[in-house]
Amino acid sequence: MSRKYRKTRPRVSESDVLPTEHCTELYPHESIIASIKDTADKLKQDQATRGDLKILDRALKELRYAFKVFTPYRKQRKVTVFGSARTLPDDPAYQQALHFGRRMAEEKWMTVTGAGPGIMEAAHVGAGTDMSMGVNIMLPFEQEPNYVIHKDEKLVNLNYFFTRKLLFVKEVHAIVCCAGGFGTQDEAFETLTLVQTGKRDPMPIVLLEAPGGTYWNDWKAYIENNLLKHELISPEDLSLFHITDDIEDAVDEIIGFYSVYNSMRYVNGRLVLRLHVEPSNEFVEQLNIEFKDILESGIITKVDAHDLEMDDEHLVDLPRISLLFNRKNLGRLRQMIDRINSELSPAPGEEEEEE
Repeated sequence: MSRKYRKTRPRVSESDVLPTEHCTELYPHESIIASIKDTADKLKQDQATRGDLKILDRALKELRYAFKVFTPYRKQRKVTVFGSARTLPDDPAYQQALHFGRRMAEEKWMTVTGAGPGIMEAAHVGAGTDMSMGVNIMLPFEQEPNYVIHKDEKLVNLNYFFTRKLLFVKEVHAIVCCAGGFGTQDEAFETLTLVQTGKRDPMPIVLLEAPGGTYWNDWKAYIENNLLKHELISPEDLSLFHITDDIEDAVDEIIGFYSVYNSMRYVNGRLVLRLHVEPSNEFVEQLNIEFKDILESGIITKVDAHDLEMDDEHLVDLPRISLLFNRKNLGRLRQMIDRINSELSPAPGEEEEEE
């Protein structure tokens, strides 16, 4: 399959991930740390129970250490791979995950998994230790770190699922779900919910079938027959995920999303999209026509970097467009990002050199 998009630059992610909503000023680190300490002091006033204190203590320690591990790799593009811990190496789904991890490593993307066996091991085998990160959950069964990431400095061991799940979504730029059990379904639905509600920026969510498989297509049929049919979701919500059994198509879906689009921030209530290519005035006018339905008011305009975006100094020079987004139609926002990527990506053979 020929590549549809130019290669994305893999090391131009935000250095401070996920704080999509900027305040009206950039608070110094010291004041935020002081606020955390103040909250801790209030626990004594609240006469918090020992159990509640233990949960907070353990969660804070886990996240502090995890953030320390991920910080040196923040600018590096990463993909999380979910899937069953029970999948054996001779299973087509295992081989599919292995080849996917290898292809993403070739594109200089790192692969994050739950660090266990099965699909998680397969993706790490493909990516190799240098391009792998692991977020392991400590369970009395089934979940020892796989041999690829075992004892590696990029492995984090966690006690709580909720801290682990935060890292899976917060620290990466794409999600790939292979076949799996309750856990995989939970992770797929939670990621979709976070993106659909705007609690997580739009990102590629690929549901990867084994060659000729029907796992995710059967899942989509359920979604269409029971959620879409009864108007429990909107038609544009189907744009939030992509189902394929083709590795190159999966890679293209992820690479293509970042071929022009880089990231987004809300600045003083307006949504700002950072791009790698400046759109023409004519194209911005076309976006205003095609996506008028997602505007709260006003129009889409080209803007420069705002002072509140200076925490990502390496992204300051990127072109930007700004809009007063209604914060409701996230599926349509995804469609607009796809439209921008499709329009502004160079023709085959005109790809820029990677940075």
